[in-house]
Amino acid sequence: MPRQRSTKQRRAIDAVLGNMTRPLSPQEILEQAKIEVPAIGMATVYRALNDLVEEGVLKTVDVAGQPPRYESAHLGHHHHFHCTRCDKVFELEGCLLKQDLQLPEGFFMEHHEITLNGHCPDCKD
Repeated sequence: MPRQRSTKQRRAIDAVLGNMTRPLSPQEILEQAKIEVPAIGMATVYRALNDLVEEGVLKTVDVAGQPPRYESAHLGHHHHFHCTRCDKVFELEGCLLKQDLQLPEGFFMEHHEITLNGHCPDCKD
């Protein structure tokens, strides 16, 4: 698939994604991109996100009952923490699942995702 042409909207989205330190929702990406390009719309953000997922640059982070978040597809295996107060999602380093997990006979695990829910340091009280 050919690379999308470089527009000021796409450059603003790419800048947001290049500076992200945690998985971001489309709304968070839109709000940050609007700082550079006030007229940018949600449809443009979704088009860019879909393109980047198809290109293998981004992957989705699914949290039950929430819109997807997006993070770099090149991160190693890790889990996530969802703050139920501010609704932000954070990356947790490493794997929380013990390697000695005992599966029932005949079961084979291909992959897993774990999302912890609670309050982040900014929302704890």
